[in-house]
Formats: sequence, structure tokens, C-alpha cells
Amino acid sequence: MIVELGAFALILAFVLSLAQTALSAAGARRPLLAGAGEGAATGAFIALIVTFGALIHAFVTSDFSVANVANNSHTAKPLLYRVAGAWGSHEGSMVLWCLALTGFGAAIGWFGRDLPRDLKARTIAVQGALGAAFLAYTVFASNPMTRLIDPPVEGASLNPLLQDPALAFHPPLLYLGYVG
Repeated sequence: MIVELGAFALILAFVLSLAQTALSAAGARRPLLAGAGEGAATGAFIALIVTFGALIHAFVTSDFSVANVANNSHTAKPLLYRVAGAWGSHEGSMVLWCLALTGFGAAIGWFGRDLPRDLKARTIAVQGALGAAFLAYTVFASNPMTRLIDPPVEGASLNPLLQDPALAFHPPLLYLGYVG
């Protein structure tokens, strides 16, 4: 059930990013719409927090009915590597990338009080468009929440190259720098 919640939240984040783009672009001239665009940015960020939390939960609990978990986790791995498996795959990396991107978009809405209103609205619109593009790819071509009809008893394990404590923390920090 948690995986389905994460899948729903991923789709919701995509829809909210589209709304963020449209509302913020129109909000460059209409302040009320700009505020709605900021709300959509915050909503997309919260939805992706839920998605990423559901993905990490699937890895920690070794839910091998999720294709991403079955391909990138194993019950014999330490907890650190099971958590790192959430972003150790392409699908999980895309969710992490989108989480960072929407987080920065929401932060513009929260902390950009000193920006001119039209610049702030256009910036949030561009952030929304970028988020919508990455989320469209994630939802339609690289969905980390895809279920398996016949799940395996044991997973395939994390890529051996990624089984190092430093590499467990490297991708999240790297993505924050790239996206920021």
C-alpha cells in the first residue's frame, strides 16, 4: 500500500509541476496566480518527499514486489546499502533528482521575498517546466514504483561499485550541487 501511495504521489508531483508552470507563468502579471504557482511548487515538493519516502521504505523492508527493489537490493546487505539502493538505480536517481529540483523551486517561493514579483513568478515557472519534464520521463519511462507480477524471493543486490560508505552519500550531495 505504501508503494501505491508513492506511485500516486509521483503522478501528483508531475501534475502539480505542470500547474506550477502554468500558474506561475500567468502570475508574472497576476499576483494571485503567482501565489497559486508557489503553492503548487510546495505541493510538488511534498509529493516527491512522499514518493522518495515510499521508495526508501520499500528498500528497507525488502519489498521485492517492486521491480526497482528486486533489481537493486538484497536482504543480506547492511541497512546503509539498502537505503542507498533507493538512489543507486536509474529510477531512484531520477526521483532524487526531481526531489532536489522541486525543493529548490519551492525554496524560491519560500525565501524569494526580495525578488521582483514578475522575476520570481517566471523563475518558479521555469523550475516547474524543468520539473515537469524530468517527472514526465520518470512517470512514463523510468517509474521506480513498478510492481512485479511474480516477485522473486530474493533481490539481485546493489551494484558492487556502489557498495562503499562514501558512495552511499556521494549521489545525494552531488545532485544537490548539480541541481542547485
